[in-house]
Amino acid sequence: MTIKPLADRVVIQPVEAEEKTKSGILLAAAAQEKPQFAIVVAVGPGKTNDDGTVTPVALKIGDRVIAAKYSGTEVKLDGQEYTIIGEKDILAVVED
Repeated sequence: MTIKPLADRVVIQPVEAEEKTKSGILLAAAAQEKPQFAIVVAVGPGKTNDDGTVTPVALKIGDRVIAAKYSGTEVKLDGQEYTIIGEKDILAVVED
């Protein structure tokens, strides 16, 4: 089964949060922050403007992104967790 986002929505898969601080302290699951880094796994066709033209989404599958905290809708499909989020809630693309 696959997820196909509509309009200017993007499906992202969160990158696991760190379980250990830089100094080596293990964090309990409740103390870990929701991950902001994610990988884009699906992209909608884009937003339809008032004149009928479509503005494509500026992201592509495989992009590593930073998403706004606590935005989007979390779904679980085939044992994997995904977030469906609007393009406007993607804050940045992480480049090497």
